[in-house]
Formats: sequence, C-alpha cells, structure tokens
Amino acid sequence: MSLSISLHMLARAPVAGRVKTRLIPALGAQGACDLQQVLLERALNLPAYGFSGRFLWLDGLPNAELQASAERLGWTIVEQPAGDLGERMRRIAALGLAEGDAVMLIGNDCPAIDGNYLQAACSALHEQSVVIGPAEDGGYVLLGLRSMATTLFSDMPWGTERVFELTQQRLQQLGWRPALLPVLWDVDRPEDLPRLAALKILI
Repeated sequence: MSLSISLHMLARAPVAGRVKTRLIPALGAQGACDLQQVLLERALNLPAYGFSGRFLWLDGLPNAELQASAERLGWTIVEQPAGDLGERMRRIAALGLAEGDAVMLIGNDCPAIDGNYLQAACSALHEQSVVIGPAEDGGYVLLGLRSMATTLFSDMPWGTERVFELTQQRLQQLGWRPALLPVLWDVDRPEDLPRLAALKILI
C-alpha cells in the first residue's frame, strides 16, 4: 500500500541580522542572510517524488525570489504557527497527519540531505511508524511520523546535543521503534563552513 506522505520544511525567512546569527562573526549579517537564502533554494530544489504535498513553513514573509522559487518548484508557503519550536512542529505534524497517512519534517540547515535520503525516509515509513535522521550535533535533521505523540515535541531542550537522545527515550516509552537514517551534519557554526565550501555552495 502506498502512503500519502507530506513534506514540511520549517525555516526562517532570510532577513539580515535575524538568521544564522552564530555565523555572523564569520560572514557578516548580510553574508549569513545570503547563506540562508542559498540553503533554502537548495532545499526547495529537492526532488518531489514520493510526496503528496510539500510545504515551506516560514517565520516571516518570503522575499520575491523565494516566493517565485517556491511557486515554480511546487511548494506551498505557509506562515509558521505560534509557540516554541516544539509546539510549532507539533502543530505542523498534526495538520499533516490530519490530511494524509504520514508527515515528514525537515529544516533547511542540512545541505547533505538529498533525494536518496528522502526516498530512504519514505521507504522506512512504509515499514515503521517513525523515522529519524540524526545530526552530528545531537539533534536530528529529519523526523517522519505515521502517528502523533505530543511527548516528542514538549519540554525538549531544542538546540542542544540532547535532542536526539531524549527523542529516542520517549519513543521507547511509547513502544515505537524508529528507523534510523545515516547521521548527517547541518550548518550552524563557523567550523561548518569548510565542509559547506567543499559542496561547492557559494557563500
């Protein structure tokens, strides 16, 4: 049986001084903003195969370039709901599950995510109720669900190295065994920039 899986990307609108703030000492406010735009464009160009719908949830208004890219590539731009990161993710996941069989959440900070990675996640969701793509920094870069559990999103120390570990603990308490994808890295700190340069992404 084929599942109806929607893809949801949470991202910050590229506004100088408000995005990639930990990279501002290395790139400057505008440089960090430009990088956010490049990472967003890269993520929007991920292949659409396997998804019933693709949604870009922004924390602000898109610029004209981003709006045009999303429309051309078949993404729907939506304003993020209120609340902390966990509450926003919970609401988005609940909406996705109300409309289909499964939901997949990603950010735009992981340029290592490609079409093969997303396809592996989709395949895993056909076999198990949850799939996670761990991040090197202790978080995760992808979360796919076929059922909702509020405990995966509440009282979580977002942005710390404990997110993935705590998520696994809570999944174990629920009796859910996750499918685990390969560990990837995301772009948050100046020391991530050399790896990003190796991917031939202009910054």
